[in-house]
Amino acid sequence: MNRKLIRPNLTEIKEKMRSESAKKKSHPPYDTHAENYYHLKQMNKKTPMAVVFEDGEIVEGYIEWYDKKCLKLNRDNAPNLLIYKNSIKYLYKLNDTKEKTKK
Repeated sequence: MNRKLIRPNLTEIKEKMRSESAKKKSHPPYDTHAENYYHLKQMNKKTPMAVVFEDGEIVEGYIEWYDKKCLKLNRDNAPNLLIYKNSIKYLYKLNDTKEKTKK
């Protein structure tokens, strides 16, 4: 009597493992759009903002518009500024600092 040995095909198993591992290793998205959301929110509310430059200088105003590399800051009693984002150290809302000092 001839018995047939049943073995799985190893090449099929290896291909399945490769395809499963490729699906699991997806990288997170590069752009989360959090910066866009933040700038739009501040623009719509015309929130008074402070921009701190790399050298420590601070300018105040509100964001009128922005793009990938720069933003436009409108200021009262001073000329408006077009600021390159790579020269900005950080931004903060002026209202937040006033509320913190009152408490």
